[in-house]
Amino acid sequence: MTQSLLRVGLRYWQRRRWQSILAILGIALGVAVVVSIDIANDSARRAFGLSTEAVAGKATHVIVGGSLGLDEDIYRQVRLDLGVRNAAPVVEGYATAVELRRVPLRILGVDPFAEGPFRTYAAAQSAGPAADLTRFFVEPGAALVSASFADAQGLKLGDTLTMRVGDALRPLHIVGLLQPSDNVSARALDGLVITDISTAQETLGMVGKLSRIDLLIDTTTPGGQTTLEAIQQMLPQGVRVEAAQARSQALAQLTAAFELNLRALSLLALVVGMFLIYNTMTFSVIQRRPLIGTLRAMGVTRQEIGALVLSEALTLSIVGGLLGVLLGIVLGRGAVRLVTQTITDLYFVVTVQGVEIAPLTLLKGLALGVGAAIVAALAPALEATSVPPRLALSRSDMEERIRRILPWTVAVALALLVGAGVLLEFGGRNLVFSFAGVMAVLLSMAALTPVVTVFLMRLARPVTSLVGVLGRIAPQTVTRALSRTSVAIAALMVAVSVTIGVGVMIASFRLTVEQWLGSTLRADVYVSTPSLSATRPTGQMDPAIARELAGLPEVAEVETVRSVTVDASDGTTALLAVQGTHRRDSSVYRTSTGTPDEMWAKVQQGAALVSEPYAYRHNITAKTWVQQNGEWVRSDGVPLAQDAEASVTLRSDKGDLKVPVVGVYYDYASDQGIVMIAMDTYRQWWNDPWISSVALYVKPGVDTDALVRGIQTRYADRDLVVSANATLRRGALDVFDRTFAITSALQLLATVVAFIGVLSALMALQLERTRELGTLRASGVTMPQMWGLTMLESSLIGGTAGLLAAPTGLALAAILVYVINLRSFGWTLQLIIPPRLFVEAFLVAVVAALLAGVYPAIRLGRMQIAEALRAE
Repeated sequence: MTQSLLRVGLRYWQRRRWQSILAILGIALGVAVVVSIDIANDSARRAFGLSTEAVAGKATHVIVGGSLGLDEDIYRQVRLDLGVRNAAPVVEGYATAVELRRVPLRILGVDPFAEGPFRTYAAAQSAGPAADLTRFFVEPGAALVSASFADAQGLKLGDTLTMRVGDALRPLHIVGLLQPSDNVSARALDGLVITDISTAQETLGMVGKLSRIDLLIDTTTPGGQTTLEAIQQMLPQGVRVEAAQARSQALAQLTAAFELNLRALSLLALVVGMFLIYNTMTFSVIQRRPLIGTLRAMGVTRQEIGALVLSEALTLSIVGGLLGVLLGIVLGRGAVRLVTQTITDLYFVVTVQGVEIAPLTLLKGLALGVGAAIVAALAPALEATSVPPRLALSRSDMEERIRRILPWTVAVALALLVGAGVLLEFGGRNLVFSFAGVMAVLLSMAALTPVVTVFLMRLARPVTSLVGVLGRIAPQTVTRALSRTSVAIAALMVAVSVTIGVGVMIASFRLTVEQWLGSTLRADVYVSTPSLSATRPTGQMDPAIARELAGLPEVAEVETVRSVTVDASDGTTALLAVQGTHRRDSSVYRTSTGTPDEMWAKVQQGAALVSEPYAYRHNITAKTWVQQNGEWVRSDGVPLAQDAEASVTLRSDKGDLKVPVVGVYYDYASDQGIVMIAMDTYRQWWNDPWISSVALYVKPGVDTDALVRGIQTRYADRDLVVSANATLRRGALDVFDRTFAITSALQLLATVVAFIGVLSALMALQLERTRELGTLRASGVTMPQMWGLTMLESSLIGGTAGLLAAPTGLALAAILVYVINLRSFGWTLQLIIPPRLFVEAFLVAVVAALLAGVYPAIRLGRMQIAEALRAE
């Protein structure tokens, strides 16, 4: 392109500043949402990775035991009997600090004399010049934290932290501040409290136990392989050697579906932004068609015209992308808190709260914004280059061509719907295919927008004609400018339909959870220890408390639960051990092999129940099992030892335990799944005397609230959570609402981008109709009438988008409920369709369009009739 041609394009955008600003703002918001979600996901993943690396150190292998760890005497055997010098004992667990607003902290107990090869930050020279290491070695409760963490929390040497572990409060005294060598190490130590082995054992209630033993073994050498085999042979049942990286990688994979869902939803704002860029560039081409025709007649080539349009889109997208990256960083800082809280609630504890801003994330966001803008500008650029100069000088040619291709848009829409069906039906469990199917559905409805708009405007014309001549003009204006209005309608429709779809999904999820809570939380009072996980109590409670509560005169029945995480043949799993005889509700079970009482009787004999997500992820199906001569046999004669589809193998303290699965129950507390067994079976195979929670069924006529207050008073010296049934349900629903808070924020941002698109379309429509509007004013049409015309056109655009959004949102909701949620989390939900949500969505579309029409209406008041009538 010549410099003259570039100056022509520059002058155009200088005269259309608002149009430029809106296009830049649209792409900026789209990029910002993508960048912020990437920052939140990356920060949470990096936080977990850093803290895991900090704790794991340079270990190549680890010796692990059951849910309560392994006997500390095993370390003596490994180090002394086998002579393995590169071995270090570790005691670790999570606690909350009362003084720090219950911030979750990771306690790491180490032997400083064995730590050298594993974790350099635990060496004496890292504790800072003011540290009193004598106290660290000899004083109970001595601890080290990083200097950066201490600064952030306002801590100093000599301060005491009261750690809440289970139902106990234990003090730790800061005797040294670790001085990491770099920022990465500082972030890794954020939220980490280091003590010696004995202090950690006392604090975490693991006296005589270790969480694991770290090893440094080079298995590529014959000597290393021999050492590893010798260790494996000497370990007792229930204790094993694993690769150090395998455990952390397995945990990191838990959040993959959660992160993918957020990323897919964040891309929506960028897709809506593409509609905005397309609308902006299309209008710029249409508005300059006479100029383009003149330039073409003067000898400017098609390639130069196309390059001009694309270069303009590139410039706008770069500016918008850069602004979006900056805004994304700001939004990402808020999103990190929401994402890490959700991960802590549903998956595992994340203690690091820092924001990780990777350059690749910023570059990816910028590239997506620029790429989306270029793709959106390709059609306008092709239009600018393909029209002969004579037709380019005709302003009506573009709309005529749009009308001629309407049948083709219908064909494209149908093809996209067929493609969506294929992706959703045959995509298996691949979430990428599932989200591609969702995108195909949205694009197909967008492709149908021009045809539906023409049809609805024909239906609207008799109604709007009731207000006079201007009422007949409004529908005609919408259809006459179909190249702009249909794109604005499509953008608003996509945003509103996603609001409907996600809203229906959340409403369905919430009602399903409420019904599930009503079926599962049948007790009147629940007592547990505080837990960092919001979905299930995992702390240690003295079983004597359950016996004391059972003796209360108000209590009719008591059930106890032990909730732990154990290793299974295919990874770690949550295990619930239940002791109780209260009748089970049949609605809890997705599939059953008998009545609830029959299944529960088999569980008491040693069988298991698994949650729906566990069954889905591990391809487990419940079968009818019977005991013959003390052995489990399926109804088809297959013995338990040969079964691979209706059994679960758990690694216990006393060896592998294979249990038959007799039922699958609904559960929405974990998307990874839960295995439930009887408490007697658990006690038989695990050396764990603790319980996690107690459920109390009160006698008729007992005041539940008074009983709660009485239990709280009775155990005032213990840190117990005592909740009535209604309180616990409200707490569970609060966790649910917190989980979807970031989803609602993404919906709002997508709607804002669509609102900008409608505003851009209305402004473009007004600018192109300047001569027409000037003629109306010259013919005696008053300004209030002109404002009414603009508002009527806006309401027609919003109403059309709202009507189109209803079926699109319903289809999207069905896909989210029946496909995405099942493939992501293994949950079966009921599809609940609240009519209120559709009415609200329709009103949102109309109000957004009306608000977008306010500024163009104000601009009408500044219009000079003589200038409007003057030829360009």
